[in-house]
Amino acid sequence: MKTQQIVLASRPKGTPTLANFRTETIDLSELKKGELLLKPNFYSVDPYMRGRMNDAKSYAEPFQIDQAIKGGVTATVVESKSNNFKIGDVVVGMLPWAEQCVASEKGLQKIDTSISPESYYLGVLGMTGLTAYFGLMHIGKPKKGETVVVSGAAGAVGVVVGQIAKIQGCRVIGIAGSDEKVNLLKEKFGFDEAINYKTTKNLTEHIAKLCPKGVDIYYDNVGGEISDAVIANINFNARIALCGQISLYNSTEVPVGPRIQPMLLTRSVLMQGFIVGNYSTNFPEGIKHLSEWVKDGKLKFSETIVNGFDNLPKALLGLFKGENTGKMIVKA
Repeated sequence: MKTQQIVLASRPKGTPTLANFRTETIDLSELKKGELLLKPNFYSVDPYMRGRMNDAKSYAEPFQIDQAIKGGVTATVVESKSNNFKIGDVVVGMLPWAEQCVASEKGLQKIDTSISPESYYLGVLGMTGLTAYFGLMHIGKPKKGETVVVSGAAGAVGVVVGQIAKIQGCRVIGIAGSDEKVNLLKEKFGFDEAINYKTTKNLTEHIAKLCPKGVDIYYDNVGGEISDAVIANINFNARIALCGQISLYNSTEVPVGPRIQPMLLTRSVLMQGFIVGNYSTNFPEGIKHLSEWVKDGKLKFSETIVNGFDNLPKALLGLFKGENTGKMIVKA
């Protein structure tokens, strides 16, 4: 059986382009014991994938040239040689960007699409939601009445972080890149205030105005000048959850900014980087709370769904232009 897959054709220098990807036709292997033939339904597109396009040591192995891009995928079982999955089951796992694929049963999880939309298992009920939960709850440790600032607030992780902070009784300020996103954060997701950093002349002063008592928790998704402005307003004993640095992912030179260590030192600030895998043993805790909040209507979620397998590379590139609100997903 033949299928199409999207591979990494070359490593990008700076911002990736469509030339860094290639679509090719391959032959699928025959099923062996413990394997499944899967037809993907939804593909997750995430900022971390940019780092995996580099040939550099990181928390995840780099994508290999001429090999399929891999990411979070939900898929339907078409054929099965597994005792754990049957034809028609819907599963989620790390799978290749392919129209069909043969995969081991290991690492796959069956999902219940009667509880929530299938795509949610790539978002609020998947790694996205867990990233938001553990970064805020285990590193930020929010207390009622504290002020939380979230950068990349209209992104997949950011919208969940802000809502969880509100559930914990915090005052929440989001930073995003358009007036439309600012309005969405306040009207749909319950943020107390939101800032369009692209039209704000002095971000440091504006944050100070909105956070007169300072910033107790900063959930950092973007880095760069936005983070410089937030950290300038950081409180004593504040906590910074370092989740992403999307503003720097395409830099070809080492960026130079304010030296923040003296501020962290003199204000006794905790700044901790993390990846969601650090908390794998705690996943049941996170899923329990996220599922309850979604079920109770306390946690809303937003998706930008792009149609068509062939549009996967365009969707990934769109992340770096701010084309998504909430989770960027491609529907097969």
